Amino acid sequence: MPSLPKGCVTRFAPSPTGPLHLGHAYSACLAHDMARKAQGQFLLRIEDIDQSRARPQWEAQIYDDLTWLGLSWPLPVMRQSEQMARYRAALDQLAQQGLIYRCTCRRRDIEAASAAPQEGAPTFGPDGRIYPGTCRDQTVTSAAEAKGAALRLDLARAFERLAQMRFTETGPRLQGPHEITRDSALAHIGDPVLARPDMGSSYHLSVVVDDAAQGVTHVIRGEDLFEATAIHVILQNLLAYPVPQYHHHALIRDEQGKRLAKRDDARAIALYRDAGKTPADIRRMVGL
Repeated sequence: MPSLPKGCVTRFAPSPTGPLHLGHAYSACLAHDMARKAQGQFLLRIEDIDQSRARPQWEAQIYDDLTWLGLSWPLPVMRQSEQMARYRAALDQLAQQGLIYRCTCRRRDIEAASAAPQEGAPTFGPDGRIYPGTCRDQTVTSAAEAKGAALRLDLARAFERLAQMRFTETGPRLQGPHEITRDSALAHIGDPVLARPDMGSSYHLSVVVDDAAQGVTHVIRGEDLFEATAIHVILQNLLAYPVPQYHHHALIRDEQGKRLAKRDDARAIALYRDAGKTPADIRRMVGL
């Protein structure tokens, strides 16, 4: 566990779409312990922009499980569903720079357009299938112009405004400075979605706006999100936000080496509690 500077701010940001499992326990406890060790602050945030899947009972279970684990955080807890005005303001800021456009492509349209990539080129990136830029000429000047379409970031234009970007990683597997270059971003990310018509935002935009609003200095999360960090750092630079340090930790896996997911209810924290396990048992099980 690396030492963080005094006064650091970390966070744990689960979605209330299912039970927390052992992987969540590891990530939450690690972020909590690293902040407390540095006399910093640990925040809890509820990522509930997907209201079609978020459920009040799962949000209540998050509070219950984390409290049982011995974690504490300041109130009130930020909930993404209450931050839509911030997301719209960020979209408008990007639109005014000519950096976002309407996208009316359906999934099968993108699949068809990407059916014959260049030899050796990746098909999928941290935002899903790499978008070929079909709608790139539909630039908007405000988020209101989406009119039921998705909004995407024009990465090529973004790199006309930015020099090379960097972030620092302290996780065990990819520790060190990382540069984000135009060619790498275009090849491995494509133009990411910043707002979906049914949500008004996206994970990538929301997490960047939220981290800046809460003053998060160190992002502690699973290494499955490492590739998405490039999108987040690009947005932080475009929106003139501070770039946190990142720590992507190893994932907790089952006996077959498969990473845990919310559908894996057998690993749910609540079930271990019901079986008589203690918070100390959970910490030992995840290697803390």
